[in-house]
Amino acid sequence: MSTKNDALEALSDLLGPRLNRSDSDRALHGRSEAHFQDMPPDAVAYPETTAEVAEIVRLCRAAGLPLIGWGAGTSLEGHALAPRGGVTVDFTRMNKVLEVAPEDMVVTVQPGITREELNTELRATGLFFPIDPGANASLGGMASTRASGTTAVRYGTMRANVLGLEVVLADGRIIRTGTRAPKSSTGYDLTALFVGAEGTLGLITELTLKLHGQPEAVRAAVCAFDSMAGAVDAVIATIQSGIPMARIEFVDRAAAEAFNRGAGSDWPDAPHLMLEFHGTEAGVTEQMARFAEIATDFGGQDFRWAEKPEDRTALWAMRHNAYRTTLRAYPDSDPLTTDICVPISKLAQAVEETAAEIAAAGIPGPIVGHVGDGNFHALLLPRKGDAVQKAAAVKLASNMAERALRLGGTVSGEHGIGMGKTKYMRAEHGDAWDVMGAIKTALDPEGLMNPGKLLPGN
Repeated sequence: MSTKNDALEALSDLLGPRLNRSDSDRALHGRSEAHFQDMPPDAVAYPETTAEVAEIVRLCRAAGLPLIGWGAGTSLEGHALAPRGGVTVDFTRMNKVLEVAPEDMVVTVQPGITREELNTELRATGLFFPIDPGANASLGGMASTRASGTTAVRYGTMRANVLGLEVVLADGRIIRTGTRAPKSSTGYDLTALFVGAEGTLGLITELTLKLHGQPEAVRAAVCAFDSMAGAVDAVIATIQSGIPMARIEFVDRAAAEAFNRGAGSDWPDAPHLMLEFHGTEAGVTEQMARFAEIATDFGGQDFRWAEKPEDRTALWAMRHNAYRTTLRAYPDSDPLTTDICVPISKLAQAVEETAAEIAAAGIPGPIVGHVGDGNFHALLLPRKGDAVQKAAAVKLASNMAERALRLGGTVSGEHGIGMGKTKYMRAEHGDAWDVMGAIKTALDPEGLMNPGKLLPGN
């Protein structure tokens, strides 16, 4: 078995300046938007081909060096930190569109390309990739965390939009899963296994993705509500009525106030829904009218409609920038963000209980969410250096997870598990968590792929 230094020297020979051991680059890849302390790797590798990734894996395995995949670094549960050191494999140089098949509505890409870059490349085709987690995340990272976001209510999550993968396993083998066909009945669904595995089973080096037609007409809207219950009930009624919403987002009173303070908006200090409609001109007009009727019945008011592309962009920039906007409004905070997902029938209860508990704790905690699919987030904002408030925020996040399980939901709808939520996996999955661990052991017996994340004893 080679030593760590042997492996790093061999990697330097392989990659030249694309193996970086500087303190600054290691520090950059050792931090995240999560609340964990920094955990830098021993080195950062920048491969350009699948063959290089496979050789990196083989060299690291020979020395027992952990391997951590890195996309855009936007994860929120410490997914890409290096708690045991090792080599971070940064895919930013593997960012090409390899093939577009418009007739099949399929595209094949490298993992480092971001969702915005992909959609820029697709503009002339009349197609687009709809998954929008907010951050301009890499497609490889989005697959690894089974991302979803604002458009999942209509277009599904990454699980529904990844047709196939190329993956480098822990022993250096390169495998392909899935095909470009719309369905298959040929054994285990290995594509689904790696989507959401958070890099613990292998490194994704290529993705085949499902595309969708760009809608003829797009309209957006925002409206205020008298109460949180009214807004959430309006969402439930809208979904149950069969209106094919493209986006249906919720922000509570605290989030609206933060938008006003941090971004200079002029929203009423009240809960709001933010919506988008896709379809034909006639279809969108009908959808908007039906939604307005439903919303009005539940106390909806102050409707603001956005038809121009620049107005829609500004509206969704407000939602996507909610995290940073809120931090500007609360500059002395030590943020802790978390998400849960519950059945739609339990959504109002989950949101109201969470909001009441946050209010009782005396800590700012704006709530926003992709409530069209039962998923919402709380950004808890204890004061910096206040250990009592920090402990209260941690308790609030823990109670949210327990509430989700009590109501038949999941401890994370899209943030994933990483290092932050492994303590809830037994409660959610029972013995099935051990089955996940057995799969990990079978594919990565040395436990080198993204250790310390997701799995029991990892």
